[in-house]
Amino acid sequence: MPPSSRITIRDVAVQAGVSIATVSKVLNQRYGVAAETSARVRAVIDELGYEASLVAQSLRNHRTNVIGILVADLEPFSTELLKGAADSIRGSGFELVVYSAGGRTGDQAGWEKRYLSRLSGTLVDGAVLVTPAVVLEALHGTPVVAVDPHTGPTALPTIDSDNLRGAQLATEHLLALGHRRIALLTGRPDLQSAQLRETGYRRALAAAGVPVDEDLIRVGSYDPDISRRSARELLTGPDRPTAVFAANDLSAIATVETASALGLRVPDDLSVVGFDNIPDSMLCTPPLTTVDQPIREMGRRAITLLIELINGGEPARTHLTLDTKLVVRQSTRAVAVPS
Repeated sequence: MPPSSRITIRDVAVQAGVSIATVSKVLNQRYGVAAETSARVRAVIDELGYEASLVAQSLRNHRTNVIGILVADLEPFSTELLKGAADSIRGSGFELVVYSAGGRTGDQAGWEKRYLSRLSGTLVDGAVLVTPAVVLEALHGTPVVAVDPHTGPTALPTIDSDNLRGAQLATEHLLALGHRRIALLTGRPDLQSAQLRETGYRRALAAAGVPVDEDLIRVGSYDPDISRRSARELLTGPDRPTAVFAANDLSAIATVETASALGLRVPDDLSVVGFDNIPDSMLCTPPLTTVDQPIREMGRRAITLLIELINGGEPARTHLTLDTKLVVRQSTRAVAVPS
């Protein structure tokens, strides 16, 4: 067998015992190939290390076979989502390219629009937008899927998690531990997820008959630096909270660090709950109680949905909301009763 750099589609076809046309169908995810045959062809592709020429495919199909993922920054949420996207795209015949604004969305308003304008129709066949900064619609006929969409109206296919229920679970957990002064560090106000998490917090308090104290609500914006400032304001006030629900894990970890710097012990003096269940949530001290959202699965679903749209399919569902669940660790405990 020739070295991997010279392996051709004919080599794959011969070793798999099928026609070149069948291998092409498998590579391009076309119909008409039995599942067993497709699996055998893919096994040979992996064994030989065959890589189809993107240029040749583009010329034949009038496509680039490239999918772009646009993220504001390569922070833990985006990184986990990219891992799921990479899992999903493997063996699909598409390549994955990541574009980032480097976290400077405030300085580059509408950066997603500019990137999509440059990429669509020439460099990518479709794109996944992660926590987009602006409301976007389909652009120049290029399929687009949004993950954690903006708050504005959109016709884009979307993937998100049950943010409302997750926030309710977090707040109900703290209420069950006897906490009544429960603060909230909100997320990015322009994102649907942040609004739903605040709504879940408010609903849980209302259901328990606990009045919402607006002085206990501060903007965290999913940003550790902003969250540290907000946490300090909360924890140095005259009647500090006994618990904090932060709208993401980075904000929760920032709250734990701020409490420690102020001489407060978590969870003895302050209980803290986050949202996301990123890997760092297990590594902080103490390990963080948090709401798990299936971030990698969101990435996998986004790619699967996008490829179906690129291939001209009509998905049964274009707005998917995945379940969330509470993960209890060591950053929460029953509220201390004054002796």
